[in-house]
Amino acid sequence: MPAIAFTLPPGAEQVPATPFLKWAGGKTSLLPELLKHVPRQLKRYHEPFVGGGALFFAVRPRRALLNDNNPELVHCYQEVRDDAHGVLDALSVHVYDRARFEAVRALDPLRLAPAERAARFIYLNKTCFNGLWRVNRAGRFNVPFGRYKNPTFHDPGLLLRASRALRGVHIHRATFEIALQRASPGEFVYLDPPYDPVSETASFTSYTRTAFAWADQERLAAECAALDRRGIRFLLSNSATPRIRALYRGFEQRVVSAPRHISCKGERRGRVDELLVFNA
Repeated sequence: MPAIAFTLPPGAEQVPATPFLKWAGGKTSLLPELLKHVPRQLKRYHEPFVGGGALFFAVRPRRALLNDNNPELVHCYQEVRDDAHGVLDALSVHVYDRARFEAVRALDPLRLAPAERAARFIYLNKTCFNGLWRVNRAGRFNVPFGRYKNPTFHDPGLLLRASRALRGVHIHRATFEIALQRASPGEFVYLDPPYDPVSETASFTSYTRTAFAWADQERLAAECAALDRRGIRFLLSNSATPRIRALYRGFEQRVVSAPRHISCKGERRGRVDELLVFNA
C-alpha cells in the first residue's frame, strides 16, 4: 500500500517549526534567555546534545550540524528530515492504549523498517510516563505507560514543519568530543548536556545505555576551554550546582529560572535555577 500524502493546510507554511518530541530538560521555556546569546550572524550552528532541539528550531540556522549519542533519537531526526511522509504513515496505525504501548515498546527497533522505527520512537515518546526517554543497561527502553487524556503523536503539520526546518541539516550520532571536532573558528556551539543532578533523586541521565557521569561533565568543561582557545563561541546550560559553577570558573555565567516538569511528584515541580555559561 503506498504511503499517504500528507500536506500542510493553507497558511501553515508561515508557522514556525517547533520541537516534535517531548524531552526531559527541553528548552522551550528558556528560549528568550538562550536567544540573547546566539550571534545574529551564524556561520554554522552546532548542537552536540540535540535532545528536543528547541533552540535549533527557534534559530532555524541555514547551516547546522546536529548530534546526539542516542541512536534512536538520531535515527528519528534523520527519518523526519528525509521521509516525514513515511513516518506519518507509520504513525497512523498506532493507537493510545496500554496493550498497544507495551507491544510497541517490546519491539526490537533494529528489526523495523526505517520509517517504522522512527514512528515507534515518536509514539513511545508521546505516550510514555512524563515523556521520559530512559533505557536500561541493555539499551532497551523501559519507561512505563503514561496516563493522558488524548496524547497527540500523529501530527502532520508539526512533523512536516520540522522536516522542512531539518532539510539540508547534517545529523550525526557521535560522542560530544567527536561532534566538537567538526566546529571551526567563527562558528557557534550550543551545549545542553544531561544536567548535574541537584539531588540524589533528581538524576535523569540514562538517555543511552551509559549514563552521563561527573567525569563526563569534567571532560565537557575541558572541551569548552578548547573551544574558547580555538575561537569558537559557545553557550552551555546546566544545573546551577556549586560544583558546576566551580567547573566553569573563568567563563561568563548567568543564573536563570526555569520550570521543572519531569519530577514524578507534582509537589516537586516548580521553578529551579539553571546556569548559562558562555564565552565573549
